[in-house]
Amino acid sequence: MSFESKEHAVQYWRENVRLLLTLLVIWFVVSFGAGILLVDVLNEIKFFGFKLGFWFAQQGAIYAFIVLIFVYVKKMNTLDRKYNVQED
Repeated sequence: MSFESKEHAVQYWRENVRLLLTLLVIWFVVSFGAGILLVDVLNEIKFFGFKLGFWFAQQGAIYAFIVLIFVYVKKMNTLDRKYNVQED
């Protein structure tokens, strides 16, 4: 992977780190927030016969993580093409 200039490399990594931090915050909010902090409030809601707080703690965080992986791949492929460092 070679960048056209040092400036492009800095911009690429800045966008990459921003994307990573955004996705990690979303994952934290879903897993810790919905699965632990808001569990009592969410347990008032039923989801497929289960309390929603329990569902987020057991299943929802895992599903959210898998979705975030696919979002990361899509966004990184776009970012790679933007800076002309994609794999052929």
